Amino acid sequence: MMMSKRTNGKTCLLLGSSLGIAFWAVACGCGAEIRPDGPKRVVFNEPDGSQRVVEVSPAAELRAAAIDQLMRLTADPSPEIRANTIEALSSVTSQVEPVVALALSDPNAGVRTVAAMVAGRSQLSSLAPTIRGLLDDDSAFVRSAALFALGSFGESIDLSELSVLLFDDPNPRIRSQAAFILGELGEASAIPMLQQSMTQPMERASPIEKKIFRLQVAEALFKLGHDESIDSIRAALYPSRPDELEATALAVQIIGQIRDEPSIDQLIYLSDPNADIPMPAEVRLGVASALAEMGHREGAFVADEYMDNQIDTIRAQSAAVYGKTRSRENLGKLEQMMLNDPSPLTRVAAAGAIVDYTHRELGQSSAGHTKTTR
Repeated sequence: MMMSKRTNGKTCLLLGSSLGIAFWAVACGCGAEIRPDGPKRVVFNEPDGSQRVVEVSPAAELRAAAIDQLMRLTADPSPEIRANTIEALSSVTSQVEPVVALALSDPNAGVRTVAAMVAGRSQLSSLAPTIRGLLDDDSAFVRSAALFALGSFGESIDLSELSVLLFDDPNPRIRSQAAFILGELGEASAIPMLQQSMTQPMERASPIEKKIFRLQVAEALFKLGHDESIDSIRAALYPSRPDELEATALAVQIIGQIRDEPSIDQLIYLSDPNADIPMPAEVRLGVASALAEMGHREGAFVADEYMDNQIDTIRAQSAAVYGKTRSRENLGKLEQMMLNDPSPLTRVAAAGAIVDYTHRELGQSSAGHTKTTR
């Protein structure tokens, strides 16, 4: 972790270890010392004779360690890990921009797609020239993400390509992505287009792909002000067959993101392990995350049930829940997962969850945090 203070024209670098703090503070004449009691404390002797005490939060140190791990994993051989790492760093604005800049030319289309989406959400408009080059990318996923980013920057974009993808692409997942992006862009003029898209045949799509497409369209319509679309999203909470559980998990996620408070009771029912037909781990963990998005952050107990699950993705999802829920005990669990889990997927999720948790707690997106008293 690194902080800085300018004193008498000099900038003093305060490193994470006590030795580093003492060395650099003395070297640049800050008159600082280390007090061993309680949190790390640095005492600055001001020119007027007063003292300023800076306390370094343990949560800030853990956040710095998590960011450091994520930065190292941005070069992981696995495209999935690289993409997840970019997502996990998205709130760390000081570090994510160069990572995204490199990822926009990643050999993997999925990584390029995530990079463009993060660029748009994080308002990394300095990357617009590179992103405009992605409008000619071989991948429709990348092209649609580039349109989202440029639109998010306030640039004028041609929606005709999204329209073509929405109606004509043979891949139903690409059509779903196009619908999602139209909703994210806030283009109210796209409402008739989205409504018409649900009447178009999808001959090569499986039943679950069709259901997911309809859910993404319903989400987009709701975001654009078509409130009646919420009924389709709520209806997907109750699968009639096991192969519809993917759509149920997506509906839970959407309800959390749009903060549909009237659905809270339904979500709680889905998370009940003693229900007539208990939901699988993916849905129950999704419910805990969705409720946390709406301010109900008491769902860490659900993650406790699955943090030692044999499936990597379940442990990773458990880590994400810890990052969104409120208990301070979560940080210790996340630190253990970040350092000791055998799966890099889970370690990335745990590091990202630490960043998520501490972002809320510390109220900033940098790696350090100080508390100043006089």
